[in-house]
Amino acid sequence: MAKVTIFFNISHFRNIYAANYRKIANNVYLCNQRLMSMNREILRIAIPNIISNITVPLMGIASTFIAGRVAGADGATTIGALSIGVAIFNFIYWNCSFIRMGTSGLTAQAYGASNEREISMMLWRALFVALGVGITAFALQWPIGEFSLWFMSTGDRASDAMIADYFYTRIWAVPAGILLFAFNGWLTGMQNAVVPMSVAICVNILHIGFSYLFSIVGSMGLEGIALASVVAQWTGVVVMIVIITLKYRRRIVRVSLRDVVDMEAMRSFFKINSDIIIRTFCLVAVYTFFTKASADMGDKNILAVNTILLQLFTLFSYMNDGFAFAAEALTGRFIGARDGVSLRKCIKLCVVWCFVVSFVYVGVYVGWWRDIFTLLVDSETSNVEELIAVAGEYIGWIIAIPIACALPFVMDGIMVGATRSRIMRDSMVLSTIVYFGILYGLGWLIGNDAIWMAFTTFMFVRGVFQFFMSHRLKDIYAEADRS
Repeated sequence: MAKVTIFFNISHFRNIYAANYRKIANNVYLCNQRLMSMNREILRIAIPNIISNITVPLMGIASTFIAGRVAGADGATTIGALSIGVAIFNFIYWNCSFIRMGTSGLTAQAYGASNEREISMMLWRALFVALGVGITAFALQWPIGEFSLWFMSTGDRASDAMIADYFYTRIWAVPAGILLFAFNGWLTGMQNAVVPMSVAICVNILHIGFSYLFSIVGSMGLEGIALASVVAQWTGVVVMIVIITLKYRRRIVRVSLRDVVDMEAMRSFFKINSDIIIRTFCLVAVYTFFTKASADMGDKNILAVNTILLQLFTLFSYMNDGFAFAAEALTGRFIGARDGVSLRKCIKLCVVWCFVVSFVYVGVYVGWWRDIFTLLVDSETSNVEELIAVAGEYIGWIIAIPIACALPFVMDGIMVGATRSRIMRDSMVLSTIVYFGILYGLGWLIGNDAIWMAFTTFMFVRGVFQFFMSHRLKDIYAEADRS
């Protein structure tokens, strides 16, 4: 009898253990499945954006290659004029990027809430604002152009003439470029990164093809490269309209102009965007004074090295920007859907991905920075070894920057998705104050190290400020948890 009792007890405990084991295994499986699913969502948005980002420097390389082979022109002069012309338009576009950011977060929240009317309204509102800004920039081309040409003058008449031709030709592309910001912001909010990537690739291929056709075959020189931008970007707008019309025609409802320019909605839209404009202005100031401080060192080697090392940082940013885009799209979506559980998973995984990418870059820079640096220096430069030696003195900062920048990149994406533009603005202003404090407080003491210390600290504290200003993200989570 005792044996039978013991047998049944053992069987009972075995059954309990088996049931608990199956329950635990099932929970682990479900957890892993959810993590895999969230990772797929993140990568689905991040990878196309990374590819889109990479096409930008490739287009720049191709344009430089073509500019250096313009018939009857000095290659160095033409390339120099092109770089200045591109810098002018980068400044214009950079200051208009608020349209993409402001549109992305609001659209993502409407998408998450399945608010079809608001989804449509965001598209029309973004296009209305983009068209207004684009037309204004085009109408003010003479004062913008003359000031830019005076400020960026090389002192060489031939070079300045080429820059002027480039500017007054490419200015026709500005409304198209700003419209593409609106389209890209809306599509990011709609969790679609493939269409912006495809259009970006199309635009860049067209730009390269028409640059060769106009500049080399048509003998238009630098003006031909500018005209290629006009043709390529307006073609991109047409392609965007066709794709969105075909893919989203059932989701886009007709709205009146009165609804589009609704004062309350516009006030909210511009409030977000005004904060982003201030943020962008601070960012432009930091980059501008980075270059100015490098030039003020009075050593052409330091200026060249700082410029090249900053390009290495830019290569890194192309990767982490992709995950920042994923963070803004998914954060907005989960807030709109009031899905706090998914939001927490998404943010944690985006942070992990940004740190993974950062450590990969650290490994690459530690092992192969000399090889990468050499690729970015003209092989015909006589003092290559001297530049490498100077770079070796400051390469530690480039190794540190990826780690310092992991958090701010993903925090930017989270804040855009959550439409917490005030936090973005305030953190950027405070970080900029820290930047200038280090730059001019320590510059006289440690020279070029102060420039890099200021830049690295600026990046790091920006992410820290955003984290604590959102009360360690509790405010963001609370918004998603709100029923």
